[in-house]
Amino acid sequence: MNTPDRKEMILVVDDTPGTLEVLQRSLTAAGYTTYTAPNAVDALGLLEGTVVDLVITDLKMPKLSGIDLIRHIRANCKNTAVMMITGYATVESAVEAVKSGAEEYVPKPFTDAELLAAVRRVLDKLRQRRKAAAQSAQKPESAYGLIGESPVMQKVFAAIRKAAATAATVLITGESGSGKELVARAIHYSSARAPAPFVPVNCGGIPESLLESELFGYVKGAFTGAHEARAGFFQTADGGTIFLDEIGETSIAMQVKLLRVLQDKEVRMVGDARARQVDVRIIAATNKNLQSLIQSRVFREELYYRINVVTIEVPPLRARGGDVLLLVRHFAEKFASELGRAVPRFSEKALNALQNYAWPGNARELENAIQRIVVMNDEQIIEVPDLPSFARFSALHTTGINRTLAEVEADHIRNVLANTEGNKTRAAQILGIDRKTLRKKMAQYHLDP
Repeated sequence: MNTPDRKEMILVVDDTPGTLEVLQRSLTAAGYTTYTAPNAVDALGLLEGTVVDLVITDLKMPKLSGIDLIRHIRANCKNTAVMMITGYATVESAVEAVKSGAEEYVPKPFTDAELLAAVRRVLDKLRQRRKAAAQSAQKPESAYGLIGESPVMQKVFAAIRKAAATAATVLITGESGSGKELVARAIHYSSARAPAPFVPVNCGGIPESLLESELFGYVKGAFTGAHEARAGFFQTADGGTIFLDEIGETSIAMQVKLLRVLQDKEVRMVGDARARQVDVRIIAATNKNLQSLIQSRVFREELYYRINVVTIEVPPLRARGGDVLLLVRHFAEKFASELGRAVPRFSEKALNALQNYAWPGNARELENAIQRIVVMNDEQIIEVPDLPSFARFSALHTTGINRTLAEVEADHIRNVLANTEGNKTRAAQILGIDRKTLRKKMAQYHLDP
């Protein structure tokens, strides 16, 4: 008989003193810590101040029955398992006990072996439930597909919560594939506009000649082929949110029209003489530096200030540390589930290679890579040779001559900060720069403050 790794605590409730003594002796000999109570009322008093793993209760007792005790435990002690023992075994009492929440029903008389086997079964189930709950609690925050535990992502989650609580226009910046649309969706579905439509528009993917009619709609006869009126994306999003992705790709002429929507809350369909009111929240996104585009006179400064009321910067995957491994697990589970397969495990060396790769395509590139790995491999353990070639040779990119000057500088600053335990004054002295320049470079490379 195996002794439990830790002494699990069991409360035995029975109105027969002899039964209590026998059960306590058997359970203690098996390695359990055992409490006793002569009735359900005393048991409830003990449970108020003591956390137990398992309650073993008799069915028929004075004042409160075993069924009443089980119902109270189920309602108030979610991490406590329950077993029922009884000398009045009937099908009806067994059904009622199970319906009330008992996980085992043992009729008297029973042997020590039968009792302990039932106890082990119940406690095994309890351990499994607790393990599943712990794993669930350890999963990273997930808001509409956004996953991350890194400090930079916690800042993004905080910004999402603040943006969702307002009606302000939001500008989301970040590299391609970093999850800007997921941030926009999280803002919309966390806001008061959640019941209304969320309409994503890829401004860079629609030809300029069609963008106006797609955004604002058109009336019948507005142009050749306009055989009937058609609402645009803004009308479709009325009451909700329109997400203008890659807004930096729009022309100056289109920017003027968007500025009018922001100022007047109305749109004019192509070919229509009158404007129509719309109630739409605008969230815009770009992977470009809009201020540089303003200086180059290809983006209107007035529009920039209109859309830049709240700014959320989505960090690149390479700046998110351990989030890479969280996403590897998430995507592996996702694609294994779609294929009806067991979730593959990644060896430590494979995980190191994935962690070390720079992921220029960010989370989107990682997702595609994990999908290919899951689809193309039948092995339960993914080793380095199973990875895409760019990830297999990531060591060359992280330690060899293929690194960019920015990567080398970021790594050196990170190492100096680590060696000075975050002391910026000392780090700046070692680097030969002032604290202001250090802070600017830390922000540039998304290094944790």
